[in-house]
Amino acid sequence: MDCIFCDIVADRREGHRVFEDERVVAFLDARPLFPGHTLVVPREHHETLTGLPAETVGPFFERVQRITAAVESGMEAAGSFVAANNRISQSVPHFHMHVVPRNPKDGLRGFFWPRSRYAGEDEAEAVAARLRSALGE
Repeated sequence: MDCIFCDIVADRREGHRVFEDERVVAFLDARPLFPGHTLVVPREHHETLTGLPAETVGPFFERVQRITAAVESGMEAAGSFVAANNRISQSVPHFHMHVVPRNPKDGLRGFFWPRSRYAGEDEAEAVAARLRSALGE
């Protein structure tokens, strides 16, 4: 399998590492939104969040939380944007979280796509019901 992130994890490819332990590797994004934009990847190759084993999810996000705090303090940022793509717009098919330092008036506007509203309470409730059904609730 040819995976850029697996190559970085295995030291077969250069990456500006900011953190690593037995579960994750965090390194600077090669094309950052802002300086300090960091990617956090699990050491094991899993393509999506839904592919992460349940026992990996908690420890992974504990590391994301720690790295987020470090990005905010290290970059003297007022906050951060923490996000992941799951298949769509996922440029590398190895699950990863983006941790981006944010400041007021930094040029990013909410999410990167247009937002809308539900047509009304009935539509919102119908969508919520579909999701509850998918969750088996």
